[in-house]
Amino acid sequence: MLVDEHGLREREVPLHEMAPVDRDAASTMWNAYWRAHPDQVGLDDVPTVERFGDHAELSDALLELVISGRKRATATLVREFAADGVPLPRVGSHWIALGTIADADEAFAFDEAEDDRTLEAWLVSHRRYWDRVCAALEIDWSDDLEILFERFTVAWPEARGAIVD
Repeated sequence: MLVDEHGLREREVPLHEMAPVDRDAASTMWNAYWRAHPDQVGLDDVPTVERFGDHAELSDALLELVISGRKRATATLVREFAADGVPLPRVGSHWIALGTIADADEAFAFDEAEDDRTLEAWLVSHRRYWDRVCAALEIDWSDDLEILFERFTVAWPEARGAIVD
């Protein structure tokens, strides 16, 4: 795992080439959050700078759902973390569970806020996405692969953390 000059973690080997993360903007945002909420940030906390998706258009679309307040969940193949040398997120104030694709339910699909928010659409789009991810990892997709299911809140900026139905 790499830690840059701003003290922010990043993936060592991205699955797909995208424009570089704006590390200065990420550092500025983290410092503003830390100044506003010093009680929420430990001295050893190092934020991970990450993107959603495996290409720029998908990343932008998913981030827009987060900013709007609609997207409050995400799912990642556990093997992606291992391939990137990145530890699994820590269980803390957010709900995190590991399972297989069979563990996804209607409520989780709704919280991911993609497509029409149904489990059926979620399964179709995520199987398609994980087919691409598995090809990049040089493994075969299987419904038995372990998946990290996360629910999250936007902590900063506060105005963007409102939930929109």
